[in-house]
Amino acid sequence: MTSSIVPAADPRATGGSPISIAGFRRIYSTSRVESALEELGPNGNESLKGVYEKMLRAGGERFSVKPGAMPDFDGLAAELPNFTEVLDDLRKQLALCLETDDPVELAPLLLLGEPGIGKTHFARRVSQLLGTGYGFVSMSSLTAGWILSGASSQWRNARAGKVFDTLVNGDYANPVLVVDEIDKTAADGQYDPLGALYSLLEPGTAAEFVDEFAEIPLDCSEIVWVATANDASRIPEPILNRMNVYEIDPPDRDGARRIAQSLYREIRDSHSWGALFPESLDDAVADRLAGVAPREMRRQLIGAFGNAKLARRERLLPEDLNAERSMKRQRIGF
Repeated sequence: MTSSIVPAADPRATGGSPISIAGFRRIYSTSRVESALEELGPNGNESLKGVYEKMLRAGGERFSVKPGAMPDFDGLAAELPNFTEVLDDLRKQLALCLETDDPVELAPLLLLGEPGIGKTHFARRVSQLLGTGYGFVSMSSLTAGWILSGASSQWRNARAGKVFDTLVNGDYANPVLVVDEIDKTAADGQYDPLGALYSLLEPGTAAEFVDEFAEIPLDCSEIVWVATANDASRIPEPILNRMNVYEIDPPDRDGARRIAQSLYREIRDSHSWGALFPESLDDAVADRLAGVAPREMRRQLIGAFGNAKLARRERLLPEDLNAERSMKRQRIGF
């Protein structure tokens, strides 16, 4: 698989980062797809045939992007002050490739910390700053061992895995792919749900990763991996050894207020109705939100926007927050 990176404005870059440098990387060979489709024949698996035809229509190249300059990691550190150590390491790794033709190479990350402290929000923000795509799979809600790697088309109801879906059906060769709650993975007795990661987290073997459903090699070597977990002891040692591990502490009160402001702006800016509300959250509302985890902050803010609108107001007030509901969620462990 080859890579070609040339200076070009990527119109899909988002998140306030510098204009990305965009090129193309071939993530699969269309000639191999054509051969596989021909071998399948007219009486072959209809679902697999549809996948091959879609791959041919889409072509085998995807955007490979990197920021044109160092992303605003300082701004993200201000939004999420408990992720400073991770951002410092990302800055060092990016510094090695920004002024060359080399693609972005970021070591897989494992973010350890309490539920709801902003780990997945952090990963999404990093993808925005890099100007690339984003994929997400929650391991806690799945028992199928083939969720990442796909299942053989010989099995009933088989389908391609999340890695295949993110690359083939997406626009980017180097998306951020989040494996959420990796420590809560449940095996189904036949497959190891994390088995695919042993090769996917190693650039050499990731370059020829084969989804078991499509059986077409994919170049997954540029994927930016971010895993989240609460308990490292429940993660296999070979997986831990392939990742940079960071323990993320809950934010202090000042940090929590900044996170509340960040989440407010994100929700406001992502909806057309948000333009009716002020750019910043009132201090009294931020103070009230500082007592809950970031995950609950988001729920509270969305409800507060609705409450304000029902009251025909275009500014959030403390009474718009459902404090009783928030306390109940924290008592039962959400």
